Amino acid sequence: MLLQSLWDFILGYDVWLRSPFFPVLFSLSVYLTFCLPFMAMDLLTPKLSWIRRFKIQQKSHVTWTMMWSCLAHSLYIHVVYLFPVTVLHWYWRPTSFIAEAPGTLRLIWDILASLLLFDFQYFIWHLVHHKVPWLYRTFHKVHHKHTSTFALTTEYSGAWETLSLGFFAAINPLLLGCHPLTEMLFFVLNIWLSVEDHCGYDLPWSTHRLVPFGLYGGAPHHDLHHLKFKSNYAPYFTHWDRIFGTLHEHSD
Repeated sequence: MLLQSLWDFILGYDVWLRSPFFPVLFSLSVYLTFCLPFMAMDLLTPKLSWIRRFKIQQKSHVTWTMMWSCLAHSLYIHVVYLFPVTVLHWYWRPTSFIAEAPGTLRLIWDILASLLLFDFQYFIWHLVHHKVPWLYRTFHKVHHKHTSTFALTTEYSGAWETLSLGFFAAINPLLLGCHPLTEMLFFVLNIWLSVEDHCGYDLPWSTHRLVPFGLYGGAPHHDLHHLKFKSNYAPYFTHWDRIFGTLHEHSD
């Protein structure tokens, strides 16, 4: 009933959902909403020791200039590259919605399956772009400008990287036959986990502390990747790095 009520509410904005502007504005607004709390923490960290103790790289400091540089870059990529792609997609594949919401168990399963598939795709993409020097220099190096991550570095990437990972995120729910509501919730979860990965803080309620047995790497896992470059290629879970021998723990 809760999912049906939520879906009925969303369908009330049917005209807006069918707009070619919706995908980009949805993605950007969700992304910035998730970044805001961490941006506030970054500005307060130098003044408040109780926040600073959760920062992974204690000596790093995030400035307004760094934030604006990342934000301006992200806006540029969205306007110049992502928006034209979404317009083409809107023209090629008109959006259609069904009235019935998905079942709860099916929704959970589809989100998890989409996330695991994305995690595998990103791991392979990421590993290849680090192992092939030309790919790293040409496409991925820009994302490694900051060796100490903060929330707005999440989407500080070149057009090729942004479009590639966006394609993986968009195609997986389609391949798995997910309901449009499931697709939206997967996008929201994927953006949140990506922002959390880059936030630069190891908080008591962080996702990696909630998932048992070290199955999920989280911010410390990805922060170490930006610091050392040659480990922890998977974005979220740790099993692929364990299998390929590229998993390294963050030293406190």
